[in-house]
Amino acid sequence: MDPEQVPLYEEFIYCCGAATQVLKCGPWKDLLETESKTLPRLLFLIIPGKFRKNAKQHSNRKQPLSHSQPELRVHVQRNMKVIFLFLMAVQVLRSVLLFPTIERMAQSPQGKLLTPVLCKLRYILYMPVYLLSFLPERVKTSMVQFVLRGLKYPDEICFLIALLCIYFSAANVLYMASQEMMKVVERDSTTIKQNLKKLIFYYGVADNWCPQQYFEEIKMDFPDGDIRLCEKGIRHAFVLDASREVAAMITDWLQDILTRL
Repeated sequence: MDPEQVPLYEEFIYCCGAATQVLKCGPWKDLLETESKTLPRLLFLIIPGKFRKNAKQHSNRKQPLSHSQPELRVHVQRNMKVIFLFLMAVQVLRSVLLFPTIERMAQSPQGKLLTPVLCKLRYILYMPVYLLSFLPERVKTSMVQFVLRGLKYPDEICFLIALLCIYFSAANVLYMASQEMMKVVERDSTTIKQNLKKLIFYYGVADNWCPQQYFEEIKMDFPDGDIRLCEKGIRHAFVLDASREVAAMITDWLQDILTRL
């Protein structure tokens, strides 16, 4: 299948008694109804932090998946192999920080513009967002396409951004952003120094969230660090139009490490 045409499906299920959003990436919308000949060989199940404990408990057991996890049994065929991907303590070989917002967010050019809105006026935004949440999905998607006109972006981007028009999602995003403006202040130079050999920093030339000044200052403080400045004109929100380019670039950086894994 052409990678540009991989479909994305949304579904809500009950997991451990809690309503849970599931995003499915691939041509298999229903793994129980799909014929065995066309089923994927492996299912990658990506689990966020809040479900980590249950997943880790399962990964330490020897009984079959279909007997130990009833929530998965009703959605996954008995003979399918599953790989769990979830947050846990691991050995970090390299950490790549792309356009890193790790300091003085409120003092950045974009932060100076948005901090008053996010920290003092965000409640005013709740009402229009609440009203937008009642619009049909196709209308919200069309609005996103209008805002992103002129950009090259995957079709899935419109779908995912439209999900933010759900009232509670938008309220959480606005709250999180306000907290970032207030709490992401000083750079944690101590942690950087302790892990400098494992870190790769990548700054943008015209990034309004972490401007070139921040690059110059951290480069001065850590002259032996792997700290790079983008020369390709990639924007801060690279996932909109340069995700493949960035992925290829990072793969090239880490090629020697990946071949040893």
